[in-house]
Amino acid sequence: MGWNPPLLRGGGCQGLQTVEHADAAVDALQATPGRFVLGYGNLLGAPWEWGTGPDFRRFAEHRFTPSNDMLGLQLAFDVTADPTFPEKKVFEAAREMNLRVTTHAGVWGATNDDSIRLMWEHGFMTPDVTYVHAASLSQDSYQRIAATGGSVSVSAESELNAGQGYPPTWQLRKHGIAVSLSMDSSMWWSADLFSAMRSTLSADRAREHLAAHGRDETLLHNHLRAEDVVSWATLGGAHALGLGSLTGSITPGKKADLVLIKNDRSPAMFPLLHPYGHVVFQAARGDVHTVLVNGRVVKHAHALLGDSLGTARAAVAETIEHFRSVMGEREWRAAREPETPHTEKIANPYGYTEWDGGSDRHKPEM
Repeated sequence: MGWNPPLLRGGGCQGLQTVEHADAAVDALQATPGRFVLGYGNLLGAPWEWGTGPDFRRFAEHRFTPSNDMLGLQLAFDVTADPTFPEKKVFEAAREMNLRVTTHAGVWGATNDDSIRLMWEHGFMTPDVTYVHAASLSQDSYQRIAATGGSVSVSAESELNAGQGYPPTWQLRKHGIAVSLSMDSSMWWSADLFSAMRSTLSADRAREHLAAHGRDETLLHNHLRAEDVVSWATLGGAHALGLGSLTGSITPGKKADLVLIKNDRSPAMFPLLHPYGHVVFQAARGDVHTVLVNGRVVKHAHALLGDSLGTARAAVAETIEHFRSVMGEREWRAAREPETPHTEKIANPYGYTEWDGGSDRHKPEM
């Protein structure tokens, strides 16, 4: 099965607190065989300061050129809903530098409809904006996004686990909003688009079934199909990155960014009756046989070519050891294994034992 993804890997967030951090991020991307767009963002700083300063402009001019379609740049920042709209300056800088913007929108307890309204009132809702999550918005906000041609990046694995809101795919479908898929964090979630497609489709269908049950109905046909999420993971991602004319589909004249899914040793890879459904529900990254980026083979026979994986593994191991030494073992363990919330058990009138549901001992009544 041939597949054309927007990137070699799924997109995720990273924090760039200094230009030096950004330089290191670009170095890492250039050392990796792929087509990339760096979203420059610093969650700990004010975007109207770091996004308009001379250091950022020098970085953008030095590390990125319009003729290089293998490495692009966009700005990543959130709109706080401050009525003075301090983000206006960084939106203006993005427009002046011809940079796309990605922003967390509709995140429960963080960014809301006021953020969308301010962007609308100041004229910064355009097709060059990607709204990540958009999971806690009103109908009015979805209508504004649709009317201005923006796209929404759904991170279902993150939204289902971290509480930004329920993946809003049914709202996006209803309003005709363009969709792409993302990972949000490669540290917490799977960092693979197969899982992103599967979780997105499952979340949409689960909500649709529950809504039908609430009406005392049985749903026989789901609105969202496997081919829809495959399109979101490929062409949708390319459009969200401003690369829709270059990649995202197997089309004459586009760049040869291709994924071949083939695994003759896997019992899950046959029979192949419904290719889209097979990609979403049966395939996994271990089934990726060959990857081409810009016509260059970077993975073959299920193995990455070159030494980039070994270099990355060593760098990650060194980083983890640094974190552990700085945090201390107790804090490190607490961060990895947070306290489990207490579950209040209810009495079961049909039980015939004192089984407590939380131990391995089965205690018969006396």
